[in-house]
Parts: sequence; structure tokens; C-alpha cells
Amino acid sequence: MLAKPKKMEIKKECLVCKKDATEIPITKFYYQESHFYICPQHIPVLIHDPHKLIGLLPGADNMQAG
Repeated sequence: MLAKPKKMEIKKECLVCKKDATEIPITKFYYQESHFYICPQHIPVLIHDPHKLIGLLPGADNMQAG
């Protein structure tokens, strides 16, 4: 009998501060056919200062502030 492959668990943590869902509320968002998590404190960074996410979010260098 073949063993079932283990499902890779994605840690639900803010991509900026790395706090996880056991510490603070986390929101899931989709970008470039992937999903990411961000906390309420850092949502304004995503909206108004996406250049600060360069190195944390793929394609952030191409995003425009809202």
C-alpha cells in the first residue's frame, strides 16, 4: 500500500512582521496566482507603500501605491 503524500502546511503569518494567526488576526490575499497573509497593521503598507514590500512580496517593485 502506498503512503499518502503529506500535505505541505503553509504557515499563516504576516509577510511583514512574521506574527502568526495565534498572535494576531491574519488576512489572506491573492497576488500573481499565489496567496499570502498579512496582518491589519501592515495592510496600509500593502496599499500605500508597496515598495516597502520589495524582497517580501514577489513583484512588489512593480506595484503602484493606491
